[in-house]
Parts: sequence; C-alpha cells; structure tokens
Amino acid sequence: MTDAASPRWRGEPGRLEVWYATATDIATGMGLWLHYELVAPTAGDPYVHGWAATFPRLRSPSVVRFGPHPAEPAHPEWLRAPSFAIGPGRLTGAVNEAQWDLAWDSDQPPIWTLGEASWRRELLPSSQVVVAPKARLSGRLRVGAARYAVDAVGNLAHIYGHGNAQRWGWLHADLDDTTTLEIVTAVGRRPALRGLAPMAFVQLRRNGKDWPRNPLLAAPVLRTSFGDTEWSVRGVIGTHRLTVTVSQPSDRCVHLDYTDPDGAEAICANTEVADVNVRLERWKGLWKVEQEWSLERGAHAERGYRD
Repeated sequence: MTDAASPRWRGEPGRLEVWYATATDIATGMGLWLHYELVAPTAGDPYVHGWAATFPRLRSPSVVRFGPHPAEPAHPEWLRAPSFAIGPGRLTGAVNEAQWDLAWDSDQPPIWTLGEASWRRELLPSSQVVVAPKARLSGRLRVGAARYAVDAVGNLAHIYGHGNAQRWGWLHADLDDTTTLEIVTAVGRRPALRGLAPMAFVQLRRNGKDWPRNPLLAAPVLRTSFGDTEWSVRGVIGTHRLTVTVSQPSDRCVHLDYTDPDGAEAICANTEVADVNVRLERWKGLWKVEQEWSLERGAHAERGYRD
C-alpha cells in the first residue's frame, strides 16, 4: 500500500501527480472528495493545490479550492503545503472556509486499475492506482458553517503522468461489503490518439479477487458511450459480459477546471452521490445474469472533457 502511494515525481517538468480520497458517510450518505495535486509545468515553477468538496444527500454540493503554494519536499507525507497535507494514515487541511482532520485506514491491497506493470513502468501517458480500497475515514470536517463528524467508507487513490486525458470517465463504487468496482476510461491527448474510441480499464474486485486479470489487455474489447449526464461501459471478456451505466445528474455535480502541465485546460463534472447499475452475465450456451448491483446516490463518478 505504502509503495503504491509513494511520491513518483523526481523534479522533471511536464508532470502531474495527484492523491485523492472519495468517501460516503455511513450515517448521512454525504459524499466527500479531497483532492491534492502537484503540477510541474513544462515552463515555470512547480506548485501544489487542491480542493475539498462535500455532497450532502439532499442539498446542493459545495467546493472549496486551496493553494497554489510552491512545491516542497513532503516526507513523511506524500504532499505537503503550509495549510494542507496528505500522507500515511492522515488527511489534513485548514484553508479558506474549510478545515478537516481525518484519519484513514484500509486492510486491502491496492487495485491496479490500469495494471500493475502500467503503473510501475509508466507505459501510458498517465496511470492510476487505488492505494486503499474500502478505506475507512473518520474525523472532523467543517465547510463554511456546516460541521460534520465523519465516519465514512471510500478509497484513496494516486495518479501520476503527463496530464489529463482529452476526455475521460471515472467510477468508484463499493457495490456491497465484498465487491468494489473501479473504472477509468479515457481518450488520450496525443494527436494520434484523439480520434480513437475511449479505452476503458476495469477492475472488479469480488471476495478479494480482481477481474479481469489483465485490465490493459481487456481494455480494447470494452466500449464506452459518453452522454451529458450519463455514460456507460460494456463489453465481453472471456465468458463474461459486463454492462455498467453511470448517472451523474447536473444538480449533484461540482464543475471544476483543470490545468495541465503544458498549460492546456480541461473541465470535469464530479459527484460522489452518483447512481450506478452494474450487470455481470456469464455465457452458458446463452447469457445468464450472474450478479446485478444498483446504487442510488452511493457511487463516486467523474466525467472530464475539453471545449
């Protein structure tokens, strides 16, 4: 777990490194997103910044941005600035109208969403790993006048690469006590990649086993459809057929702009109270449903795009 979370940036220009936590509060159903980001521009000084967003179940979401601050060595944390930090076991911040101090813990191994080799060898322009699946987050959070005693389940993840995709979708869903689904689907920014269909990387962890075995090899057979507030991933891998439909109503989303290391800009719509329907079928002479899951306001999702 610690190895998957350790900082990867070594001072090169043109790099982006992110640690984030998303979670659902057990008692209230509120969604939470804490995003910490290091940007090393292709021209200019590296900096750190981020945001804290809350998604109350029956109220509009809110977001507070923090930074930028000059990047600095963060050991023993993964990322640190004068007013916020993320590292082993703890996320903290006291910025603008928000303050939080949350402990986190997970007893599960990482989920290598794009494959472990892809992460370790930097085979793709960017990669992501879920450092702490089924993480438990607990502590205190204040956003404006709202105060929360947080006891939540979610995940911590780590991204490293050259910047954001041309278009992307992301899903994290704890479908039941023993099942987690992670999806990253994207179209690359490089000119040769922009006209291609999205590549979908899927990891479905059931009872400690991750499927498909190699998400990089499985990605070409999965198809993604993007809509304004709904997107889907479907395909056949071996003897199984997977269909995932994600709904992100606009009134449940926060909309944020991203700046890549080369200065290009992108926009994301993110919600930690998305709806998701998942159907897993198995071929036995005909397709038979092996298992279905449905979450209402319980999934974490994002859709990113460029104008």
